[in-house]
Amino acid sequence: MHSKNNNNKTQNFIQGLRPFASSIPRSLKKLLKKGGYNYSNIIDNWTNMVGKEISNSCYPSTIKMGKNMNEGILILNVIHGMELDIEYKKKDIIDKINSFFGYNCISQIKLKIVSEQKLPKKKFIKPVMSEEKFKKKLKSVQNNELRNSLNNLIKAFNEKNN
Repeated sequence: MHSKNNNNKTQNFIQGLRPFASSIPRSLKKLLKKGGYNYSNIIDNWTNMVGKEISNSCYPSTIKMGKNMNEGILILNVIHGMELDIEYKKKDIIDKINSFFGYNCISQIKLKIVSEQKLPKKKFIKPVMSEEKFKKKLKSVQNNELRNSLNNLIKAFNEKNN
């Protein structure tokens, strides 16, 4: 180990292998310590974890993790009128989530009653070119399979945005 004096800052450098934690940006370290990856996994796999019946009546709102990334508290938004069903299924939901992660990630579930399910807003993607310009550019493509695939992609895109 040797020291390097640079701009009134003294840093120690270790040649050779460095710990993985030193190569991760600070902002990402903070997010990992808070358990953000657990929350994103729960959101992404919510229907697969708990089943369609439960996922239709509630959805995860936030998660508060303990210091050791366990003993977390999951806050669920429950659609009004379904809170009693979810209250009875709390233990089942905790078991399913913990078995998904392979350790006791969630220890408690709190319910928050909402009037209706909030779906994420659809973002409208504005096409860069008009259909006519796309068709003109497609005519210049030599490969027939590629041309047909691009044409199908344009049709699907236009149907989705209309």
